[in-house]
Amino acid sequence: MTSWEPHPSYPDPAIEIIDPCFTKYRHFAAGIEQLATGTRWGEGPVWFGDGRFLLWSDIPNNRILRWDEATGSVSNFRAPSNMANGNTRDTQGRLITCEHLGRRVTRTEYDGAITVLMDRWQGKRLNSPNDVIVKSDGSLWFTDPPFGLGGFYEGAVAEQELPTRVYRIDPQGGASIMTDDIPGANGLCFSPDETILYIVDSSTRPNRTIRAFDVVNDTALSNGRIFVDAGLGGTPDGIRCDVDGNLWCGWGMGTPDLDGVNVFNPDGKLIGRIALPERCANLCFGGPHRNRLFMACGHGLYALYVNTQGVKGG
Repeated sequence: MTSWEPHPSYPDPAIEIIDPCFTKYRHFAAGIEQLATGTRWGEGPVWFGDGRFLLWSDIPNNRILRWDEATGSVSNFRAPSNMANGNTRDTQGRLITCEHLGRRVTRTEYDGAITVLMDRWQGKRLNSPNDVIVKSDGSLWFTDPPFGLGGFYEGAVAEQELPTRVYRIDPQGGASIMTDDIPGANGLCFSPDETILYIVDSSTRPNRTIRAFDVVNDTALSNGRIFVDAGLGGTPDGIRCDVDGNLWCGWGMGTPDLDGVNVFNPDGKLIGRIALPERCANLCFGGPHRNRLFMACGHGLYALYVNTQGVKGG
């Protein structure tokens, strides 16, 4: 990782305006902050406003970390974590977690007990659930690629029993397949009105893409199409929408001109970029007004105040 120091003056040149429409989203007197270091592969940030803290996963170190807003301190929230990856909160505020090693999606109850929401489909084990989001109707949607089955660094070597899919768990606990035609299904999020589901396809054919689907009757997908073609070297990962429908995407693969966050407007046009010293794996909005962007990277956790708000639940 390239060493990092905050820029000494404003505006921070690492916040790049590519299209003039991005100007209003950049605070002139806000710069990128490094909140923590020491992870091997940071992922899955989720904000807990009622406790003023952020949780995020450090997959190879088999732990979920906690950063406290009031003190800036970092501590273990859960270790071991079954090599947790993506996290979110359900409509009742409980932590929902994707586990690579457990090959399951779990819920942490108010008393700390862990409930398994899904670990199999028709008797076969899930692969390595990657990222998860909650819809306003209480349903949970998650991706299940085999990324954690190929080695022992972020999971365990094991046979892939099911295709890569996106699943939906309804509020009563029933599960259904939303799509199985995205070979590298990774990050996902809803548009502000929940009529569109965006899914990152991390496979290369020849380029990685972000796909968009229309959400039908809250329970099905249709009209799949390419929303963003990442181009040669483009590596989208975790994604979140703001209230204006812009898509904020973790990006990069160890190259200075790509590492950070790319921002696309609702038409799929690149309008802004946040340059970071390392690849951003995933991100979320938080803070009292959901206007602070938290960015989980390989070794570090970064934050930036922006002039918009994240969609609720993100």
